[in-house]
Amino acid sequence: MDWHECIKKSIAKEIKPDRNLIASARKIASIKIESANALPKRYHIGKITLLYDALREYLECIALEHGYKIYNHECYSTFVKEILGKQKDAEVFDSLRKIRNGINYYGKEVSETDAEQIIASLTLLIEKFRKEIK
Repeated sequence: MDWHECIKKSIAKEIKPDRNLIASARKIASIKIESANALPKRYHIGKITLLYDALREYLECIALEHGYKIYNHECYSTFVKEILGKQKDAEVFDSLRKIRNGINYYGKEVSETDAEQIIASLTLLIEKFRKEIK
């Protein structure tokens, strides 16, 4: 799916930036990161889902700053690729989205070893996008 299709299908809409919503989403992301970091290593599935949610919250902040409200996770990948011009980050986000969906919707298990790499990728993207929020 491309950005034009996201807009055409109303999965992403143009809006006026809402500073209160951005501040709220940013705070929620921070709480989710803190929660993930408080979990013991053996709860790596919980860490992954919380960190993914935090990453998505930060992407929501950036989209809102650009004047967009996005209603599905696939269009966040497209937003990162086509609006922000970050092809590699979009690919990484999309692969993390698929892992998270596998966990949440298909009961896919992730080994502790794989979880370490996934958590490292999530943490890297979180830091990258957190710094972009004004």
